[in-house]
Amino acid sequence: MHDLIALTPLGAHKPRSDHHGGVSLIEITDVALASVAARLGREADAAALVAKITGIEAPAAARASDCAFWMGPDQWMIEASFETQEDLAQQLAAQVNGAASVTEQTDAWCRFDLKGDRLADVFERLCNADLKRFTGGEAVRTAIEHLGCFLICRSPGHVSVIGPRSSAGSLHHALLTAMKSAL
Repeated sequence: MHDLIALTPLGAHKPRSDHHGGVSLIEITDVALASVAARLGREADAAALVAKITGIEAPAAARASDCAFWMGPDQWMIEASFETQEDLAQQLAAQVNGAASVTEQTDAWCRFDLKGDRLADVFERLCNADLKRFTGGEAVRTAIEHLGCFLICRSPGHVSVIGPRSSAGSLHHALLTAMKSAL
């Protein structure tokens, strides 16, 4: 019998937390992810499914809610507590009725939350997203250190960066370096 021990995307037993200049950089490991992509001709049905699942309208282009964000035309990422919905993709797939394709995404991505003031100063060193204009609820896809990432503005002082898990170390290094440079 195997005794497997879960590791964070940064390879530790517990999520990492760094602080510099009034900004916190926190590795988030307790969120389950599943993507929902509408099938051709079933776009309205897929959006209705996302609304049913999340309890609010499916996020529009470049928008996010507390539990979903827009990934592209008729595509959304659903977020849920890993503790209570570890099998999120299975739960969603059971409800789609052919309207969408659902894919498990939890282990494909890593998430880092930055909290504090002057986040726009940090991100202007990393990507072309104009965080000075963000007020909360924005979701954009951008490149950070040549990595395709999503930025989710949860509030002006709280931004989530979701990037490829296989590059978690590089992404963390870029975020921490930008914090130290800007602050």
